[in-house]
Amino acid sequence: MILKIKVDGDMDMRLIILGAPGAGKGTQAEYLSNRFGIPHISTGDILRENVRNQTELGKKAKEYMDKGLLVPDEIVIELVKDRLAQDDCKNGFLLDGFPRNISQAEALEKVLADLGQKIDKVLNIEVPDEKILERMSGRRICKNCGASFHIIYRPPKKEGICDVCGGELYQREDDREETVKRRLEVYHAQTQPLIEYYKNKGLLVTAVGQEEIADTTKEVLKALGVE
Repeated sequence: MILKIKVDGDMDMRLIILGAPGAGKGTQAEYLSNRFGIPHISTGDILRENVRNQTELGKKAKEYMDKGLLVPDEIVIELVKDRLAQDDCKNGFLLDGFPRNISQAEALEKVLADLGQKIDKVLNIEVPDEKILERMSGRRICKNCGASFHIIYRPPKKEGICDVCGGELYQREDDREETVKRRLEVYHAQTQPLIEYYKNKGLLVTAVGQEEIADTTKEVLKALGVE
């Protein structure tokens, strides 16, 4: 399938981005959104916005979030449907964090069919588990100024101390090795089946994540055929 390329900042592209936690989906989605002038739609952002604005769907979602429960598919799908119906999505969008499973993917097809649209490509950013584990478990954050370091790729000059302000560095709970392993297990069980699902539909393209963000971007553009 050939994407309808006009010029940068005006490109028809309806894209889903897949990849494990820490694969760099968000970074690449922001780049593509800015380059092609299409909204980057994150389900997390949609949820927070609806809760903040106290919409009916937001109130329903908050009931689950306050209890530490996952928001049910039917509420998430309604939130996505509402977002995709907005004017800025007419010429394209990037979905990041949705769908997370086959049932959500099937629901998305129905939503888009009602809008007279369909997905053009599904981009899978592929990074081995061991590399993701190394990337995420090696991150350290300054308690004082929030500066980010990595014990391998961007180590501080003095171990445990921020180069910027001298504050103490710490490891976030989400970056602990056991937490990352659990997140990867959930991804493989629930979301990875989407790769085969979209491959069978002829929509899947794959970019291999690189050490440098710019190199990953080159692979992404190559996979999408928009170098």
